[in-house]
Amino acid sequence: MKQYVLSIYQPDEGTPPPQVLEQVMRDVHALIDEAKAAGVWVFNGALHPPGTATVLRYNGSDVLITDGPYTEGKEHVGGFVIIKEKDLDSALAWGRKVARIITLPIEIRPVQGEVS
Repeated sequence: MKQYVLSIYQPDEGTPPPQVLEQVMRDVHALIDEAKAAGVWVFNGALHPPGTATVLRYNGSDVLITDGPYTEGKEHVGGFVIIKEKDLDSALAWGRKVARIITLPIEIRPVQGEVS
């Protein structure tokens, strides 16, 4: 089985209204429960806004630390789900479910190496 990261990209301009967000989060929790029941769930989490990031860069002699995101953009990774599936097609099926619930772009990438 391979692991896949399903990254959820969200716009920088805030969150949806509470009534919309509450329904989305109920649906997300139901999807996570479904993934756990199917035995494909590994881990999931939401991230704080990009402004809370700390970036470390090695400059050849020292590690520089800066506040804020690595790059400025119009969207950022707001959360992720890690699943284990037999192949990309199976991972894409879960990605479609996430995209329908969240209605935001989902990037799916395989994790290098095999998982036991």
